[in-house]
Order: sequence, then C-alpha cells, then structure tokens
Amino acid sequence: MSGETDEGAGEPANLIALARGTPQAPVPTDFRQTAARETPYVAFDRHELSEILKVYGRMVAVGEWRDYAIDHLPDRAVFSIFRRSSEVPLYRVEKNPKLARRQGAYSVIAQTGMILKRGGELARVLRVIDKSWLSVAE
Repeated sequence: MSGETDEGAGEPANLIALARGTPQAPVPTDFRQTAARETPYVAFDRHELSEILKVYGRMVAVGEWRDYAIDHLPDRAVFSIFRRSSEVPLYRVEKNPKLARRQGAYSVIAQTGMILKRGGELARVLRVIDKSWLSVAE
C-alpha cells in the first residue's frame, strides 16, 4: 500500500495524479440555459394545451379518441390525435411560428395530409375538429 497513497494525504495516488494533470476543474453550467441556446424547440404553452385538451377530452369521453402524442421540433410543435395507438394520427394540430404573420401559426391537418383549417387563433382553428365529430358526440 506504500504506492497507493500520497504523502500523508490519505487519498489514493491516482486521484492526486489525476487532479494534478488537469489545470482547472470544469466550471458547472446551468443546463437549462445551455439547452435553450443550443436547441430552440417550439412548444405549446399552457393556454394552448388547455384549448387542445378540452377538445381532446370531449372526444375521449365519447370514446372516439384514445391516444395522443406531443412533438416539439425545432420549427414547429405538433399535437397528434389517435383513434388507436397503433394507427397513424387522425388529426395533427400544428403550431408553426414562422407562419404567424402570413397564414396563422396554427393548423389542423387530416390523416391524409390535407390542411383542414389554418389561422392565428387556436380556438377558431380547433372548431373544424368539433364540427367534423359533432354528429358522433350527439
């Protein structure tokens, strides 16, 4: 054990050598700030999610929809609505901030890829889903 500890320090020699080999310990950074700078993802805020989940909740109560997925991508946020988990989404609610000044940031896209409604107000855009399922809910 004579070569395992430094002179009276009581720590293993390899740790002392490792510490001496590095000029300075790395400075811890705030992960949230670093992640925000490096990966700017688009996300739904609390109010937007509330609007979407109101419509989703009504259709789950009726038994038409059973699953959803939320994707935060660099250019848009997507809320996908599924009838079953194993299928492709029936609808996708997308938020694309780059289109906010032109056609509106929000759009509802059907299973076929056709844009059903696009606009600047999420509640108004979501009405297209409510209207298409109105006969089912009654």
